[in-house]
Amino acid sequence: MSEAMIRLSEVTEENWMEVASLSVEEGQKRFVAPAQGILARGYVYRGCGGRIYVIEADRTVVGMALVREFTDEPLGYDLQQFMIDRRYQGRGYGTRALELILDELRREGRYNHVEVCVKKDDAVAIRLYRRAGFRDSGYFDEDVPDAVNLICSLVD
Repeated sequence: MSEAMIRLSEVTEENWMEVASLSVEEGQKRFVAPAQGILARGYVYRGCGGRIYVIEADRTVVGMALVREFTDEPLGYDLQQFMIDRRYQGRGYGTRALELILDELRREGRYNHVEVCVKKDDAVAIRLYRRAGFRDSGYFDEDVPDAVNLICSLVD
């Protein structure tokens, strides 16, 4: 794990262009939306609690995540997108940022779980989520047969 100070912040007038320029490795592009698409989704989902978390390491933007609230039963949080820029991967930033996001959602306390849908062949992401406490929810979406739905309890 890197010694960098990892923190979550918001998209601002000062950082939005830097956030919009984030990108992943070529082989990861089929797993996560482009940064501009994530920003757009954050805007579109603002009516259902959509928010972008900017991930910073020592005040440098290194990644982003999008969380929204499910508006259908079962109510909960939906981690829609999560990315660490290709230049900053492999330093533990994703692990620490995910911990911070889960802690933030626990403090907020609106729902007792968070879900994430991950492509079955995205082994790196599945390993990250499992280490953070996510488990297979058992839900299968016929519209996304190549994905697994993972769930993490936010209560003890």
